Amino acid sequence: MDKLQKGIKEMQEHNYEEAARLFTEAIDENPKEPVGYINFGNLLTHMSDFVRAERFFNRAIELDNQAATAYYGLGNVYYEQEKYTKAQEQFIHAIQNGLDEADVHFMLGMTFIHQEYTKLALPYLLRAAELAPDDMDIQFQYGLCLAQNGQIDQAEQTMKHVLQLENEHSDAYYNLGVCALHKEDPHTALEHFNKALEINSEHMLAAHAKGQVEQALNE
Repeated sequence: MDKLQKGIKEMQEHNYEEAARLFTEAIDENPKEPVGYINFGNLLTHMSDFVRAERFFNRAIELDNQAATAYYGLGNVYYEQEKYTKAQEQFIHAIQNGLDEADVHFMLGMTFIHQEYTKLALPYLLRAAELAPDDMDIQFQYGLCLAQNGQIDQAEQTMKHVLQLENEHSDAYYNLGVCALHKEDPHTALEHFNKALEINSEHMLAAHAKGQVEQALNE
């Protein structure tokens, strides 16, 4: 196992000082190799040291302007600071340079979500969902985005898939309730809102929606 691999292992085990030492040694030994800078940038991002992380990713890009994971790392630095337009640019560069993984498509989709461009987010969240069918967070955000774009049937199917992955997902039940209301099926909606509240008694949106449906049914 080389120093970079050891460093990654230490980082995964939250031994950040040891990881930093290994990455520093790897960079000293191969100063023209971008991978060391990328790994150190990832470590600094984990530690919320965004100023230095940005510097390391930019150095990697100077050494190799096709280093897709450096653009992805830089995108995460901007995303964590809520600089969504800048993050978006970097994620696009990462994809253009050959990174075709669920995470980069998901993160790009989420930059659009945060800017309320739900139509632009949809194809990227779709791609992420295709690449990671068992990732609950990706599937849930994809389902939400479908609903926001008025694709209620697909949203409903995706939320049911989320529940196959995590059967105690109160937000998925709440969103199934909203889908049922769109289909003018208040009784099914009520069942879903009740289930959401059964799982999470403090689910304010479900409680509010339940109250409104019950009121409408009693009138």
